[in-house]
Amino acid sequence: MALRISLRELEVFVAIADHGTVTAAADGIGLTQSAASQALASLEGGLSATVFDRVGRKLLLNEQGRLLLPRARAMLDSAQEMQQMFTGDAGMHLRLGASTTIGNYLLPARLADFRLRHPAAVVELMVANTADVVDAVATFRVDAGFIEGPCHHPELVVEPWRQDRMCVFAAAGHPLAKGEATLAQLGGAEWVLREAGSGTREEVERLLLPHLGSLGQVMELGQSEAIKQLVAAGMGISCLSAHVVAEWLADGRLVELRSPLPTLYRTLFRVRHKDKVMGRGMVRFAEDNPPDEPVG
Repeated sequence: MALRISLRELEVFVAIADHGTVTAAADGIGLTQSAASQALASLEGGLSATVFDRVGRKLLLNEQGRLLLPRARAMLDSAQEMQQMFTGDAGMHLRLGASTTIGNYLLPARLADFRLRHPAAVVELMVANTADVVDAVATFRVDAGFIEGPCHHPELVVEPWRQDRMCVFAAAGHPLAKGEATLAQLGGAEWVLREAGSGTREEVERLLLPHLGSLGQVMELGQSEAIKQLVAAGMGISCLSAHVVAEWLADGRLVELRSPLPTLYRTLFRVRHKDKVMGRGMVRFAEDNPPDEPVG
């Protein structure tokens, strides 16, 4: 059966989906507006379906377009890998998504090391909340994602990647920092935590509630940095990744609370699309960053 669509048409389709207009898409991929319009018309003719709803000057993905988009991205990625497979590091591309703690504290050094090993490679990192990272992986906008909470997306493969120690902390002058805090004192304390629904919040509650039963008054903030600032100023106690608070523990702005709690670990996960072929960049990065051994 003869092919009725081309890679160029798919490239134009993805560009329009990303930019919202033919004009902006054409500029982004180096085509004239006329050529981009012709490519879209040819694609829709080859598919015998429209893929956008026209709303004024904007083109919005319709149901058929949303169905096509992840497959078009995957096909373009495969074609790019095929084109570049014999060129060494030149053309190697690594696109990752990561939730906040991982993107800000765990991946930067690893990406810097990757670039030192592969100086011609192009590296992109999207830092967002867990839900947005999962969506980026599901729609092939990134090669893989690294997230702090569980993921149940039916099209994604979820693999344990790293163990992350969680730290319960307070300002040095906080009353609970003067000795060993009891579980009852921790349960009744004022807490400053990430917002409900965040991966970190889910993991904190999963780790703490079996020991504390419940948490006292909870103030919610959307950023770990803001939580550190507030707790250091004397407002409540919190629980975040030890990576997030390591520098402030070292200089005394924060202290880790002593208590009967066991050492708290959460699992960080790597997620990828089950239909995504791992490119050379992702293969190399995975080889350099194998999963941790499970915590016994």
